[in-house]
Amino acid sequence: MNSILQLSALELAQKLSAGELTSVELTQACLDRIAAVDDKVHAFLHVDAEGALETAHKVDEARSQGQELHPLAGIPIAVKDNIVTRGIPTTCASKILEGWLPPYDATVVTTLKKAMLPIVGKTNMDEFAMGSSTEHSAFGPTHNPWDLDRIPGGSGGGSAAAVGSFMVPLALGSDTGGSIRQPAAVTGTVGVKPTYGAVSRYGLVAMASSLDQIGPVTRTLADAAALQELIGGHDPADSTSLDEPVADLLEAVRSGKAEGLRVGIVKQLQSEGYQDGVVSTFNRVIDSLREAGAEIVEVDCPSFEYALSAYYLIMPAEVSSN
Repeated sequence: MNSILQLSALELAQKLSAGELTSVELTQACLDRIAAVDDKVHAFLHVDAEGALETAHKVDEARSQGQELHPLAGIPIAVKDNIVTRGIPTTCASKILEGWLPPYDATVVTTLKKAMLPIVGKTNMDEFAMGSSTEHSAFGPTHNPWDLDRIPGGSGGGSAAAVGSFMVPLALGSDTGGSIRQPAAVTGTVGVKPTYGAVSRYGLVAMASSLDQIGPVTRTLADAAALQELIGGHDPADSTSLDEPVADLLEAVRSGKAEGLRVGIVKQLQSEGYQDGVVSTFNRVIDSLREAGAEIVEVDCPSFEYALSAYYLIMPAEVSSN
């Protein structure tokens, strides 16, 4: 494996900006890595080598001319296959949509293209995002890159496996009830479900519309913050989009300071049913936030005992409607 692929997206961005690396070199390294390992992992349903390299060439040309570029310009990214991409197949891992070429881009894809991130391809998933293991793709399962006999989580296991196996430094997923976060936990990557409405859902093939949210899949917290800053923001095309400014998340991560941050810890989520290792890790995070200056407040939500039951009423009803 090319050693540059082990660097974070922000480290790669620094090398691109300093002229130590070109986007074409980086994109080709990602494509070579995909060719070398994806027959075993099966993270991708479609690879757009030509389109990715075309964008990479444009980035290198613009940078050589001294044009001002987005900090992540030239960093390859993969996109979950339920996010529509103009002229690139979007199947939701279903043969129902096999070969469909969307006539428009999702808002997040438009944002990626404007910032000039090469989109290397579309990642595998449980069909129409219905599953938690990426075993239920019509085109075959994705495997965990750390152990090919194990699952990568789901429904967005393709994005997590692509990032976890160093095929790309960044990816987008979608999360309804854990489809970004659970694969991240299983593959050792960083997955975030942003606040509902913080990222436009326009162009996301809906599973459960009141729950779905697009979010970042990365290998570091700083990369996740940088990608969230890029894709976040108000979109008039999405009626559920929040008309709020995007927070300076990357600066907050880099500073390691949390003064002014108020963190609510739900009382009911500290009861029985959690493994000791999960509880101890959770408590370490809370201690770290407190040491960084955050205010920790216990929140009593007695109705949480009905949350899972409510989810399994709302989600299937919206799925069937969609």
